[in-house]
Amino acid sequence: MCALERGKPDRLPVSVHQWQPYHLDKFLGGISDIEAFEKFGMDAQIQYFADMGQFWVAKADFSKASTSQWKDEAKIISDDPGDRIVNHTIVTPDGSLTYKTGGDLKTTWITEYMIKRDEDIELIRKYMPVPRLDPKPVSKLYDEIGDRGILRGFVWGDQAGCWQHACCLKDVSELIMASYDKPDWVHALLQILLDKKLQFIKGMKGSKFDLIETGGGAASSTLISPKIHEEFCLPYDRKLHDALGELGFKITYHTCGGTLGIEEMIVANGCDASETLAAPSIGGNQEPWEFKAKIGNRLALIGGIDQFNVVTEGTEQQIRDKVFELFEKVGYEGGYICSMSDHFFETPPEKLQIVADAAHECIY
Repeated sequence: MCALERGKPDRLPVSVHQWQPYHLDKFLGGISDIEAFEKFGMDAQIQYFADMGQFWVAKADFSKASTSQWKDEAKIISDDPGDRIVNHTIVTPDGSLTYKTGGDLKTTWITEYMIKRDEDIELIRKYMPVPRLDPKPVSKLYDEIGDRGILRGFVWGDQAGCWQHACCLKDVSELIMASYDKPDWVHALLQILLDKKLQFIKGMKGSKFDLIETGGGAASSTLISPKIHEEFCLPYDRKLHDALGELGFKITYHTCGGTLGIEEMIVANGCDASETLAAPSIGGNQEPWEFKAKIGNRLALIGGIDQFNVVTEGTEQQIRDKVFELFEKVGYEGGYICSMSDHFFETPPEKLQIVADAAHECIY
């Protein structure tokens, strides 16, 4: 929390971005995420998923998203954990929508998008339900975590940011083309999603979250131009963040490392932190310290470590050198949480221990 306040804690905080069940089961005997953080001496970031509406969460209960006017009829084509296939039909009073997902032990992806006709967004506007967050289990988990780390949440939807959510409803290539061919339609879709997210945020009042994640990789400059980001992301991000800020929440904006050319927009959207600082070696478009040089200490920063080429495949010395480099070039004035840039799956546990041990040596 000191780092998120852009202060200098006693040492460099070290963490990972969402410990994945796949890694916990395969390498750590199925222990919980909080137990994994404690095992390696890392600072816990625990993600709260219930009631947030993400389709990609393993074992998601689609019936919870159904109402009398929005019935999600999920047909399981394959229940093989390594090859999950689910076809969805959304039944509304004015017509039906369909989408399909595939998945394996690591993640879930969309194979058919929900929006196929321009007029489909009216069904979403009229009938897509917005759940109400139950604060009791949030408080219970918050109290369980205690001083061992922070509790993170999302804004409701397939993804937290409006543009990123839209990219889960319509193929991103088509959405990019639509931003040129029919921008008013794209804005109408984003406004529909914004209205629903603002409705959800109102119900978050009093919930014990330390940090709320918004944005998404589809809003990064590795996928869309700064011009598209400025018109179709920034205004909606700002309204979400203003609403969250009014309730006292701190906000982290997720771009998967695609920050080149949108640095000032990230600052302008009103977030408190930027993540995940993915380096070019892992798919970003500038080094974490290049981003840091441009935004200074106006935001806290989270991430920076290439979890594949450095941690999973690198030597002990390479891992240690990277942690020290990030401390010296990104974390030198505080406000920095050293973390894996995103999810990892086949990383040997001993490599994670090297990361944690090296970070513990980084003393302010």
